[in-house]
Amino acid sequence: MRIARFVVDSDPLYGVVEGDTGSEVVTVIHGDPFFSGVERTSVRHKLEDVRLLAPIIPRSKVIGVGRNFVEHAHELGNEIPAQPLLFLKPNTAVVGPNDPVVLPEFSEEVSFEAELCVVIGRICKDVPEDRVDDVIFGYTCGNDLTARDVQKSDLQWTRAKGFDTSAPLGPWIETELDPEDIRIQARLNGELRQDGSTSQMIRGVRELVSVVSQAFTLLPGDVIMTGTPAGVGLVSPGDRIEVEIEGIGRLSNPIVRR
Repeated sequence: MRIARFVVDSDPLYGVVEGDTGSEVVTVIHGDPFFSGVERTSVRHKLEDVRLLAPIIPRSKVIGVGRNFVEHAHELGNEIPAQPLLFLKPNTAVVGPNDPVVLPEFSEEVSFEAELCVVIGRICKDVPEDRVDDVIFGYTCGNDLTARDVQKSDLQWTRAKGFDTSAPLGPWIETELDPEDIRIQARLNGELRQDGSTSQMIRGVRELVSVVSQAFTLLPGDVIMTGTPAGVGLVSPGDRIEVEIEGIGRLSNPIVRR
């Protein structure tokens, strides 16, 4: 099931996206699916007639996982961490499909990172791996934009990873997905730059959710970005970056500087 967040006139709504590519419709659902479940209304819209928003604005946090693909760690000259390398992005970093990524004034080297993102569905803490599926609401595409120059100069990653618009999410949440071996791709101006699989992860989705839940109490709507395959690169104003994940869809964002 694909759960989208969107606007038609003004107020954001949630809906279920159904239909074949190019002819999808969105059926509005009652309330917030994270707390009210999925109850369809009789109101339907063509997907082309709505504006998709980020499928979730996390109520508390976005958790990133660094260096979770061997080749990506090595392409940046880094070693594989002995323990999962976790960092936080504020919810103000989140934007949706086709929203502009605004390059920060303090950086000249911002790069893209295509990532599978896990969306948490219930409050949880210290979740064993064999219970992780019980706490996952679904999955979405994400782009972990990173200011590389600032990442190198600062003693921590807050500015480099957490600047406004640095966490595009979308186009919707897929609630039925096996995350063990799915393709992750990124295209810069239509050119394929990243092409990997979740099977290449050092630590898989279920292990990551379990480890993250040991560090943080997870709340409904929290997002875990699970790491990126090799092939990351820098973006410039005027570029467009597309993240495509098998079984979910495609997330596209233009790059601007103001």
